[in-house]
Amino acid sequence: MTTKVIHEANLAEVNQLSDNSAEFVIRPLFYGYGNTMGNSLRRVLLSSIKGAAITSFSIEGASHEYTAIEGVREDLIDIMLNLKNIRFKSHSDEPVEINFEIKGKEAGEEGKVTAGAIKLPADVEVGNPEQVICHIDDPDFTLKMRMVVETGRGYLSIEKSSDDRIHSDMIALDAVFTPVLRVRYKVENTRVGQDMNYQQLTLTVDTDGTITPKEAFEEAAAILINQYTALAGSTTVETAPAPGVEAESDDSGLALPIEELGLSARTTNALINNDIKTVHDLVSLSEVDLKDLKGFGSKALDEVKAKLTELL
Repeated sequence: MTTKVIHEANLAEVNQLSDNSAEFVIRPLFYGYGNTMGNSLRRVLLSSIKGAAITSFSIEGASHEYTAIEGVREDLIDIMLNLKNIRFKSHSDEPVEINFEIKGKEAGEEGKVTAGAIKLPADVEVGNPEQVICHIDDPDFTLKMRMVVETGRGYLSIEKSSDDRIHSDMIALDAVFTPVLRVRYKVENTRVGQDMNYQQLTLTVDTDGTITPKEAFEEAAAILINQYTALAGSTTVETAPAPGVEAESDDSGLALPIEELGLSARTTNALINNDIKTVHDLVSLSEVDLKDLKGFGSKALDEVKAKLTELL
């Protein structure tokens, strides 16, 4: 029997490859939905997951990005690039200002200053504390910095960042907010029983450590749901659990054979002749599918609907 129902997607496996990398296996999918789902999830994961980054900063003694800082090995351009590579997680929706200072003799080996040395407020975390900011060559020099960490999605251009600066004396930075570093997907054919007309989607997500791959995956799915729900209006489409996946229900009656439902002989025979053997098989079909069954009339449909209402 051929059904017109588009089955629900099923997250069959989640394989943790490392702390910041995971593989999500979705199967079985309606044919063609592997690429449809894989492409949409990949685009949202790379562009729309909420993250945090430095959008502006200042260093005492440096008035613009071409200033040389006495006592610091790097020039301001190099420091800007290093600051852009620090990965933050902010629990605040408002911009967070951070004041940071460190003496050369307090820095690490060879005067190395890393993101882990920044004293952060309680609502901000750093995902890569090993990221180098600069090297202080003079042990008596004190590096004094101010920076603004903001949350956002996608990419913030330096023009926009400059226009929105909280403090006009700070140097603006363009910012990449997304905490997702890489997304790859693969689509393969898969089978359910003897039917090969299904697909499997394998999606691999790598993050920067400020969010887990599972959190990013679920946020991307939620964003897509919200977008499409707004477009669907009041229209709904009948769905059924993915083939081979048990419906989530505490009702053991789903395994009940059709013969034990107490339907008329004619209705029972019509269902069995269409390879519908249990209540689970029956509830997986929409009303339209039932009408299309061979030898299944309107009276049989009314009888089945009444019985299911009584049973479930």
